[in-house]
Amino acid sequence: MKKILILFAHPRFEQSRTNKALIQNIQGMEGVTFHDLYERYPGFHIDIPYEKNLLVQHDVVVWHHPFYWYSCPPLMKQWIDLVLEYGWAYGPQGNALAGKQCLQIITTGGTAKVYCSEGRNLYSINEFLRPFEQTARLCQMKYLSPFAVMGTHRLKPEDLEKFAWQYRQVIDYLQEGKSLQSLKNCVFQTDIPELSNLN
Repeated sequence: MKKILILFAHPRFEQSRTNKALIQNIQGMEGVTFHDLYERYPGFHIDIPYEKNLLVQHDVVVWHHPFYWYSCPPLMKQWIDLVLEYGWAYGPQGNALAGKQCLQIITTGGTAKVYCSEGRNLYSINEFLRPFEQTARLCQMKYLSPFAVMGTHRLKPEDLEKFAWQYRQVIDYLQEGKSLQSLKNCVFQTDIPELSNLN
């Protein structure tokens, strides 16, 4: 069974019914480490050796965060900037993360209709997430097609329950080393052609 590290970053987690529902459904899973960055580092003083050790101990790294201004919340960006160091995560002999899988789980207030060339935001979720994809690839990680829960402000309780169950299925499949492509009831962001072959 693969060990999974969920790096969670949400500065207003208490007010997010969607993320609460997702997280509650995977709490206590064996082999899953839920790491709330804002809870651990409220002053943004990241313990870099501790974070590196966590990464080394896990097979799969999940970046779970809301989609803030077409990116991630600031603490996750700082985590990426400080923890994924040259010579350790990338560069000459920087292979500490080589071969690990990386998955992004995001929540967006906007629906899928606004994240396309015809929509208000003009670009797809994958196009906005390109820097994260390239970061993972630079670190020799296998970047999987992102899983997005979209239109969160309009989700009904039954929708939240469905997405929470899908989230648990995603984690189950990752633990068992199964291809996420076989999860037919989950919507992954595979609109960029080369991503569809990475799972």
